[in-house]
Amino acid sequence: MLDSSSFFCGNLKSRMAIFLCFLFLIISSATGCDRCVHQSKAAYFSKASALSSGACGYGSMAIGFNSGHLAAGVSSLYKDGAGCGACFQIRCKNTTLCSSRGTRVIVTDLNRSNQTDFVLSSRAFMAMANKGMGVGILKHGILDVEYKRVPCEYKNQNLAVRVEESSKKPNYLAIKLLYQGGQTEVVAMDVAKVGSSNWGFMSRNHGAVWDTDRVPAGALQFRFVVTAGFDGKWIWAKNVLPEDWKPGMTYDSGVQITDIAQEGCSDCDNGKWK
Repeated sequence: MLDSSSFFCGNLKSRMAIFLCFLFLIISSATGCDRCVHQSKAAYFSKASALSSGACGYGSMAIGFNSGHLAAGVSSLYKDGAGCGACFQIRCKNTTLCSSRGTRVIVTDLNRSNQTDFVLSSRAFMAMANKGMGVGILKHGILDVEYKRVPCEYKNQNLAVRVEESSKKPNYLAIKLLYQGGQTEVVAMDVAKVGSSNWGFMSRNHGAVWDTDRVPAGALQFRFVVTAGFDGKWIWAKNVLPEDWKPGMTYDSGVQITDIAQEGCSDCDNGKWK
């Protein structure tokens, strides 16, 4: 079998290669069971707004994601921000109360509690219930659950780039990634002037927010390193920000991520989703 770390590291050609290889090895080793079914517990927030002010930095926009089915994930799922925007299928194990399908949630915050893997919005928590039992399920507060990572799907919606209000031309640019599809994680990001091959790296500021204090002049293009298959790949968004980009505006990247990072579950003992 092809060694994924050797393949990935051997194919990167930028001044960021050593950093990216190191980062990829950490992430791949930490997420070896992401596609398995995990057993844990889930609680809920009474207000979805509690999740919109979360560590991912989505702000009030989060309430509009996935019909308000949001989640705060523990650090192993949050992954220092790389897990922001990840989608999970989650269901409770009480078959009297809950449906076998469960509900799909999007990670928008970090759960700092060690009592549960997830804290859900009340809407997501109720969506796990059998028909007519949504209100009753809230009385339990915490439930035994099982969950698995699933692809995020945004029909007719590309990956979007929002310029944060903290951005200041010409010396500072902070952007937030929105509507990231597939079953991947963005682990690195570069920026360059459109038409230029002089790429500069961006750093993850927090959550889904990336920034740089070396902002190229003119219209801007981006490229992302995402986990994909058993390896990693570049996604190139060739013309994203216009020359007159403005803080607070959201721009279409012109691309969408559809890759699914494949990782074996042989080391997991949590069973299969049935």
